[in-house]
Amino acid sequence: MSRHQAVTFTGSGGETLSGVLDLPPKAPEAYALFAHCFTGGKDYQATRRVSRALTDRGLAVLRFDFTGIGDSGGDFAHATFTSNVADIVRAADHLREHFAAPDLIIGHSLGGAAVLAATADIPEIKAVATIGAPSDPAHVSHLFEHAVGDIEATGEAEVELAGRWFRIRREFLEDLREQRQAERIARLDRPLLVLHSPDDEIVDIGNAAAIYGAARHPKSFISLDGADHLLTSPVQAKRVAQLIAAWADPYLPESFTPEID
Repeated sequence: MSRHQAVTFTGSGGETLSGVLDLPPKAPEAYALFAHCFTGGKDYQATRRVSRALTDRGLAVLRFDFTGIGDSGGDFAHATFTSNVADIVRAADHLREHFAAPDLIIGHSLGGAAVLAATADIPEIKAVATIGAPSDPAHVSHLFEHAVGDIEATGEAEVELAGRWFRIRREFLEDLREQRQAERIARLDRPLLVLHSPDDEIVDIGNAAAIYGAARHPKSFISLDGADHLLTSPVQAKRVAQLIAAWADPYLPESFTPEID
């Protein structure tokens, strides 16, 4: 049985961010950092399932809520893609200071785009995995494209995302558009695993092709046939964790030897 430890640390804007460190039943053989999907949170079912399944492979995994999400402090309306990237770096700093620096970093959806951007500032990272990630962070704006005109005109608007209401500001859109993601991916200088479903209804699989094309070797692509964008199936979430663990094995400490079911 894995264990779970509550974690808090200071985000890039000074707010308190809330996380959970999922621990394996024995001493961790490596540490990983998991960035959740846009508005999803650390307790979103896919985030929780993938993280906990990775503990079966000997990993300790830190998942946390971005600013204004879940149990974290701050106002979501004042968060940006850039601040999310900075918060990932802060999370890695916390692991380094209190446990051990992360060897593996994983991001789901917009969180995948964020880990691609954050990796350059976390020198210990040995491998990067993305799940259903957009090749351009600005892709997320299509989720509220009906409100973009109002946001541009008035500076902000309330939008409904996954059944909840969020305030989106013009600064958020501007920040998304300023990202030079292809250049970051080309300079990643880490082994990269791109996982994406051809059935993804939110982020088209063409995004996976763009990420893969921009990256340099070593790089790998795995098609998540039958999975939806949010990995709502427990079976698919466990499959993703197993694939990541098996792929990352050569890049993690020698004692990390995952057993494949």
